Amino acid sequence: MVLLPVFVLVLLSFILMFRMFTVRTGAIKNREVRVSEVAVGQKAWPTKAAQVSNAYSNQFELPVLFFVLIALALPLRQADLIIVLLSWVFVVTRYIHAGVYATSNNLKARFSAFAAGALVLLIMWVYFALKLLLAI
Repeated sequence: MVLLPVFVLVLLSFILMFRMFTVRTGAIKNREVRVSEVAVGQKAWPTKAAQVSNAYSNQFELPVLFFVLIALALPLRQADLIIVLLSWVFVVTRYIHAGVYATSNNLKARFSAFAAGALVLLIMWVYFALKLLLAI
């Protein structure tokens, strides 16, 4: 059961990737940006395209620590119910974070979702470490 939240989080990356493609393609077709302006960098993209792109890029930052934790917990047989439940909470916070980032980009809501996810992930790591080190 611990792999299901992993798959759902990976799905978020693909959703954002395809959304980024759609928004960027639309920006080029609508002449909001020229290919020559974005061929070498990201700064020229319109705001909406930049938001979706940043939301996509964020999936390769904090979630990496989640993927590592699960990759370690599985073979070490430490992926118990607590890890599974916390995994779902983390994944939900990532969907909220990405949703806010790619739409309204409300900084307060986005930061709240990020902070909640980071806190949950920290708790997961501490729990995992204590389970290993103290054999609980």
